[in-house]
Amino acid sequence: MLLLKLNGGAEESTSNSGYTKIGYAGNTEPQFIMPSCIAIRESAGVGDTAQRRLARGVDDLDFYIGDEAEDKPNYATKWPIRHGMVEDWDLMEKFLEQVIFKYLRAEPEDHSFLMTEPPLNTPENREYLAEIMFETFNTPGLYIAVQAVLALAASWTSRQVGQRTLTGIVIDSGDGVTHAIPVAEGYVIGSCIKNVPIAGRDITFFIQQLLREREAGIPPEQSMETAKAVKERYCYICPDIVKEFSKYDSDPGKWIKQYRGVNAVSQTAFHVDVGYERFLGPEIFFHPEFANPDFMQPISDVVDDVIQSCPIDVRRPLYKNIVLSGGSTMFRDFGRRLQRDVKRVVDARLKLSEELSGGRIKPKPMEVQVITHHMQRYAVWFGGSMLASTPEFSQVCHSKKDYDEIGPSICRHNPVFGIMS
Repeated sequence: MLLLKLNGGAEESTSNSGYTKIGYAGNTEPQFIMPSCIAIRESAGVGDTAQRRLARGVDDLDFYIGDEAEDKPNYATKWPIRHGMVEDWDLMEKFLEQVIFKYLRAEPEDHSFLMTEPPLNTPENREYLAEIMFETFNTPGLYIAVQAVLALAASWTSRQVGQRTLTGIVIDSGDGVTHAIPVAEGYVIGSCIKNVPIAGRDITFFIQQLLREREAGIPPEQSMETAKAVKERYCYICPDIVKEFSKYDSDPGKWIKQYRGVNAVSQTAFHVDVGYERFLGPEIFFHPEFANPDFMQPISDVVDDVIQSCPIDVRRPLYKNIVLSGGSTMFRDFGRRLQRDVKRVVDARLKLSEELSGGRIKPKPMEVQVITHHMQRYAVWFGGSMLASTPEFSQVCHSKKDYDEIGPSICRHNPVFGIMS
């Protein structure tokens, strides 16, 4: 069975900010991770959908996807998926064609496909995808999974999880955006989803700015690359920013690291002292005003607001199962800091309600638990791989027979996987 994670729902595919992850169910990591782009000859009518549909012969087959699509002369590079949604289905069909035949080297008639979709994906998008998969590729089965639900399933690998559940709040943070997505019994509570305009790219920009202000030796054209490397190698979440400054000031030799690089133009070596950036970079999750004056709410407050906006009967299970997903949640101690800050907000509210009642009401303490696990980076893909490799997958999959009988509307709703013991 094939697993694709695309930026808007795809066969067994998984993708976030501009990347598609593809592979076979049962594996722990995707076989291929590629940019979700396609390069087509400009003469083939790239800007005109009607012309593209009429294209025939060699021009229609002359295109490249992923890493191969970059820097092709006489080709226009297009991104059929933006913000998680497929915008150009003709290009998406071409993209899937190469994914299946060139990269996965699979016969689509022999495999069912699990593809992912972002929260609040439109029913029309699911129908378009069903038409492509069942009519163009003649696949025997298709399941379109919500990314947050797969991330919850991936968290079952954590030792912190006692009973397996599909109720929880997923904090999904990639390169472009961070989402807080509440899920109850496998169903996303769409009206309560919140997005945070702070993610991996913002941390990189912030570190780049800090380094530029202090380090003169970084080649300008490599400043972004250097900041990204610093973020991935050295950054971590600190418990207290004031104490962290004191630690660095009292013993700089212990805490300040050195990044070494090579100037791509002159081929000379350069080095960068990495100090406060190590903890100031990811700190913008908890103090977003450092990097974004238009957004002041810490991620812990966002999580609390999302849960408080959910139905009252699911709030305790949501606080108990805060699941991290995506590469930007991989900073050391991110889960510990988030759990501490959310717990403080919750406890302060409970204390206030007790005071307002004059001590007559003693609220039951709220258990707050943030789930971390070793598969966080590819949590959505891994969750899909795990569920698609179970016997249950064939029961929830939409079949070609059902599609022929009912039509693409069968994919407007997808059965939720049962909770396996």
